Amino acid sequence: MKTRPGIIISTIIALIILISITIEEKATFAGGCFWCMEPPFEALQGVGEVVVGYTGGYTENPTYRDVSAGGTGHYEAVQLKYNPLVISYDKLLQVYWRQIDPTDDGGQFVDRGAQYGTAIYYHTQRQNELAQKSRRELEISEIFDRPIVTLILPAVTFYLAEDHHQNYYTENPDSYEFYKLISGRDSFFPGNSSNKRCNWYTKNLSGL
Repeated sequence: MKTRPGIIISTIIALIILISITIEEKATFAGGCFWCMEPPFEALQGVGEVVVGYTGGYTENPTYRDVSAGGTGHYEAVQLKYNPLVISYDKLLQVYWRQIDPTDDGGQFVDRGAQYGTAIYYHTQRQNELAQKSRRELEISEIFDRPIVTLILPAVTFYLAEDHHQNYYTENPDSYEFYKLISGRDSFFPGNSSNKRCNWYTKNLSGL
């Protein structure tokens, strides 16, 4: 009995999808306003779902109003699913460092408060090791005049933010672009920064 080519192709496609789902991993990053942290990761090949939410706090089911008021201990954060066969966790870390001021312990850019702080939440010991190594490399580079304060912490419960915060940059492009413009985030990065930092970013984070 002959097997039809169409059946073989369909079976192969199904197996590829199954394997991709099986090896999918999570990564969680806090980097200030989660509206601005979502687009860079969604643009990466190998990254699937990217959602924004809250993590690291001590209350259950926090709302945006709760977190922004600063009384829950949560960070605004993004959580993503990625295929490690297509994109490495190292690459995700490079993209992450390129979005934040890792020396700011009072928030990020125009957003002030601990809820806008920076932290890498690792889901595996390997992620922890890579994050620690990446932060050490940034410290050794001495491109900042102040200490690196970004925390590296074990992943805890991640609460999804309200629907209107998901994909904010595509759902509300004008509001997003205006916020990003006044936030000070863009002006912090090359080529709008010091030559020392600009050169390091260009050398180490090229192609991002």
